[in-house]
Amino acid sequence: MPVQRKHNLFFIQTLSTLFMLFLVLLSAPVKASIVITGTRVIYSQGERSVSVKLNNNGKSPVLIQSWVDDGVMSKSPDTSTAPFIVTPPINRVDPGKGQTLQISFTGKQLPSDKESVFWLNVLEVPARNSSKKDDNFLQIAFRTRIKLFYRPQTLEGKSIEAPDKLEWKTVDGKLQAINKTPWNVSLSGVKANGKKTEGKMIAPFDAELFPLQVRHGQTIHFDVVNDYGAVTEKSAAVQ
Repeated sequence: MPVQRKHNLFFIQTLSTLFMLFLVLLSAPVKASIVITGTRVIYSQGERSVSVKLNNNGKSPVLIQSWVDDGVMSKSPDTSTAPFIVTPPINRVDPGKGQTLQISFTGKQLPSDKESVFWLNVLEVPARNSSKKDDNFLQIAFRTRIKLFYRPQTLEGKSIEAPDKLEWKTVDGKLQAINKTPWNVSLSGVKANGKKTEGKMIAPFDAELFPLQVRHGQTIHFDVVNDYGAVTEKSAAVQ
């Protein structure tokens, strides 16, 4: 019996060690090799196409697949109905090299009185080492998504002016931002009373609530992300 207990103890210790090793592997930092230049794509009406630059900062070649969706992450390139074509849709990028994607609008009718939002997807699959084709291995695919804004020519004003036109109000003690412009306003954070909450994108002619307790006349601060991905802090009074 003592021998049996010793074996059981060894078995339990081995399982614990393997489990801890598994957790360490899961928590280890894993990064995508492909880096997209820019944090958003602006597609102005009338342009034949827009370019997006990719770079492979990794040490191995990767295969990438690129497509645009309408915001539903579960949609694949085959099921997406977004009116954009990405060229090339599939290609290989060697380490230290780059690739330029061309995004073209198919001409589908979109609202002319406001911006429309879509998402550019870049799926990255590392190349498999042919010398280890018979070995068991874990292959991780990375998917990067950035927003694509379709911008009609007929919009009044400028996108850079939209954040200053937000109306801030209190609704049941919470902070509400109202966007009465035709532009999407992207906020990376909102702060009031020394507390900060995550930002949101406020769609044209829409509003968003933030979990911050505010009162009339109080000054709040918010971080705006512009067309180039730069962040600027602004302030406004709660109406």
